[in-house]
Amino acid sequence: MMSINNNFKNGIVIIGAGNVATHLSLSLKKNNFSISCIYSKTLHSAEKLAGKLNTDFTNDLDKIPKNADLYVLSIKDENILSVVNNLNIENGIVVHTAGSISVDVFKNHFKDYGVFYPLQTFSKSRELDFSNIPICIEASNQDVKNKLFYLANCLCKSVYKIDSEKRKVLHLAAVYASNFANHMFAVAADILDQADISFDLLKPLIKETVLKAIESDPQKAQTGPAVRNDQNVIKNHLQMLNDNQEFEKIYRFVSESIFKLNQEKNK
Repeated sequence: MMSINNNFKNGIVIIGAGNVATHLSLSLKKNNFSISCIYSKTLHSAEKLAGKLNTDFTNDLDKIPKNADLYVLSIKDENILSVVNNLNIENGIVVHTAGSISVDVFKNHFKDYGVFYPLQTFSKSRELDFSNIPICIEASNQDVKNKLFYLANCLCKSVYKIDSEKRKVLHLAAVYASNFANHMFAVAADILDQADISFDLLKPLIKETVLKAIESDPQKAQTGPAVRNDQNVIKNHLQMLNDNQEFEKIYRFVSESIFKLNQEKNK
């Protein structure tokens, strides 16, 4: 039988049942932490995640345990304040997992609070090795910081103390590196689909592009017609996009941005 981690022995309540909540709670269970309850506005979602964890669930905030050691708000940014205003607990640390919400959202509501931000893109359908995900910590006091660092170090190899302002910058950069990059893959897939060409042809290129960005300076790894300012190729590509103004705007704007950034870096 698996032994329970004695830290946070009164249990951890997960508020949310989405992508981040699912991966985080499964990692906590894997590392022998006790998940005492899953809350979600949608009862079916709470029940589904709770089933994977063999724990209780509810869609009523008043019915979550009042004496847990940790309450993790892993919900949409827009819903955090509402939950904070309606969360009635006796003790325990309250944290959120959001990249762009200040830790001050908890001020004047709880004594012990913080941020537990795993920097990764999460999808329920994909397995992730949580040990490779960096976790960013912010805390209301030293005792909370120590406890959150202990928890994070049990889950992953890289833990960072990052305040709210720097975390907002990090989240902004993450949107560029992940969300915007993935949108470019989606645009490329759409262009190929219209010509009945398989997206599989681009996968080795995408993999090498990402590996170069990881292993070296992304700016130095930049290639293509924009960085060379090859106007003949650029004009030809823009003509090919005449029937899709949205993709044309993206191509033109990003090409100009690549060229300008390259010029500034090489001054």
